[in-house]
Amino acid sequence: MSLLVLALPSGLPGPASSHAWVTSLDGRRVSAHGEAAASLLPPAGRGVEVVAVVPASGLSWHSVQLPRGIGPRSPRLRATLAGLLEEQLLDEPEQLHFALAPDATAGGLTWVAVCRRDWLTAHIQALDAAQRPVARIVPELAPDADNLRLTVTGEPEHPQLLVGGPNPQALPLNAGTRMLLHARWGDAWTQAPLQAEPAVAALAESWLGQTPALLAPAERRLAASGTAWDLAQGELARSGAARTSRRLGAAWRTFAHAPRWRPARWGLALLLLAQVAGLNLAAWRTRSELAERRQHVSAALTQSFPQVKVVVDAPVQMAREVAALRQNTGAASPRDLGAMLGAWAQQVDAAAVPTAFEFSPGELRIKGVQLSASALTQARAQLRPLGYRLDTEDGAAVLREGATP
Repeated sequence: MSLLVLALPSGLPGPASSHAWVTSLDGRRVSAHGEAAASLLPPAGRGVEVVAVVPASGLSWHSVQLPRGIGPRSPRLRATLAGLLEEQLLDEPEQLHFALAPDATAGGLTWVAVCRRDWLTAHIQALDAAQRPVARIVPELAPDADNLRLTVTGEPEHPQLLVGGPNPQALPLNAGTRMLLHARWGDAWTQAPLQAEPAVAALAESWLGQTPALLAPAERRLAASGTAWDLAQGELARSGAARTSRRLGAAWRTFAHAPRWRPARWGLALLLLAQVAGLNLAAWRTRSELAERRQHVSAALTQSFPQVKVVVDAPVQMAREVAALRQNTGAASPRDLGAMLGAWAQQVDAAAVPTAFEFSPGELRIKGVQLSASALTQARAQLRPLGYRLDTEDGAAVLREGATP
């Protein structure tokens, strides 16, 4: 399943709204990128997962202890979160959307992502109307247990510093940023990895005093789509089938490209290679045996009938030569009427007197004969060594040439 990653604008959707987009076939490498209005985005057909990225400036993060009995699927989850975060929120809870961490459990400590409800809903509905239905909603920056890391993004007029780590933040990049970093993290921030988008790399070096590693915006958005977070919860949650399909697609991308699965991929490839090689070897052996048998039959034909110079269909040609030999010598063929009547008279009970005979080469139909099951079985056993097969059809006994002795 390929990806279409869309960055959600900070404002409400409108005629002038546009989305920075990235496509990827494997979830690891950028296939294409650009910026367009919702209706002009790359198509999201079958096999394409659309991922919406919420900007870091549009999210706030809160750590809460969930009460016992309140988990991700609890019907009282929203009301509980509103009560727990009431003193930390600047807006009314009814105006906000809440999303739990992917590993949240009832009674456990977890992170909660909060954003404007009307803003997020409007963008998701606008993309649905443009036939780009969103399967996942991910944060641009999510909390994790890694060490502090810094990323400078945006445009020279409005640079932004993303502080990643246990407590993610989005800060404006200006003269006071260094003081804020020092007050919050001490000297640890000077040792943190620093990345910057090309447009703001010079500003990052100027304000932070370090040379950043360059990071393309498309690569950063694609990396954000790989998080386990999904903000599509509550009223924005997709159907169970969509979630299952999404998880299967993510699992396949992980298996196909994650370094930790490389030994398993090699093992599977070797297993498939061995299977294909085994099938080809078996097919080669079968073809060789069949060719050898055909050679034996052809050799028997040419040795028995030296006048046959070209072998096209050995069994058919041999039958014709045997029939011609019988005709030339006056010997009766098992397909002749006399031979079939003789076999019938010798092997079948004399008390079975027929009322009529119908003959065609190789088949003798005897009417007016009623054979018991035991008599039929006995007659078949006696006729089979002679090369005949005995059946019953429409009240008549039918003797056919061609049984294997």
